[in-house]
Amino acid sequence: MKNILTIVGARPQFVKAAVVSAAIQQNEALNETLVHTGQHYDAQMSDVFFDELGIPTPKISLNVGSGSHGHQTAAMLAGLEKTMMERTPDWILVYGDTNSTLAGALAAAKLHIPIAHVEAGLRSYNRSMPEEVNRILTDHVSSLLFTPNDASTRNLHQEGISKGVHQVGDVMYDTILRFRSAVRSSTGILEKLNVASADFVLVTIHRAENTDNKNNLSAIIDALGELVSEGLKVIFPLHPRTLAALASFDLSLSPNISTCKPLGYFEMMSLESEAKVIITDSGGVQKEAFFHKVPCVTLREETEWGELVESNWNCLCPPRTSRHIVSSVLDSIGRTGDEISPYGDGNSSDKIANILMAEN
Repeated sequence: MKNILTIVGARPQFVKAAVVSAAIQQNEALNETLVHTGQHYDAQMSDVFFDELGIPTPKISLNVGSGSHGHQTAAMLAGLEKTMMERTPDWILVYGDTNSTLAGALAAAKLHIPIAHVEAGLRSYNRSMPEEVNRILTDHVSSLLFTPNDASTRNLHQEGISKGVHQVGDVMYDTILRFRSAVRSSTGILEKLNVASADFVLVTIHRAENTDNKNNLSAIIDALGELVSEGLKVIFPLHPRTLAALASFDLSLSPNISTCKPLGYFEMMSLESEAKVIITDSGGVQKEAFFHKVPCVTLREETEWGELVESNWNCLCPPRTSRHIVSSVLDSIGRTGDEISPYGDGNSSDKIANILMAEN
């Protein structure tokens, strides 16, 4: 039996791990130990995902918490190295591009434990993003690289990485398909927020390039106020980083914007699927908007998911001025992109488990 040590720590990783861990559990040749670094640690950022998605309770919790990139990554490295030396796993499994991903990959590489990276090969080609540095470094020390689409596979080949690359599709698509019926039957979030289907704009903002930049954040907040003035309802679940940034910069939201705490997976999927337009700076939300066939405006200079821009499902809008943001959102209402299927067939997690089982 092969022992897999899986490292998670942030909301997007919980969503991906839900289906991959389930596939691993169904494979009698694999045994998984789940480690939670504690990068995201409060109930709405962590616990609710484990409860809703049926993710196994982590056997090990490092409880690292928040902090600067260096402090947080160093604390994870220390805890993960100790765990790996005690557990002696056959494989380390990491997801995406967070500090938890990088810490797991570095600790494993130093101990000569092979690494499997889910969602490998993504590139924004903007190295000022911490996530870009994390994903590049992780890819270059990984033995198995599970790519979600054609572009990510090409990116790896262009960097000289071809051995161990498997284009399996996107596990987030697996998650959407698996829980779609549960989302429809179990959430009353629209009623709670007093909105109707296709009657609101959904907003998620959390990336440092927006929350730590007063000009960007001011333009975003002003734009949301202008959208309300245009007669649109705006729903804005506030990430802790965004809430802290608003207070730090002394910025106030329009009282007509409906805010709430971060939402669990079911409630968030319900809002995404029923929104008129989604405004975000999240990579995962861009894809989820596409899965739900809802137009998306991404408040960034670039995206890892270029096929969604090329197919007209997504619009890039650097948040320099509120007028630019408002214009992009209004232009996106009612937009329908091309019929594309870039992220596999919904069986990515099974493919990952089977490849892990087959590896020597």
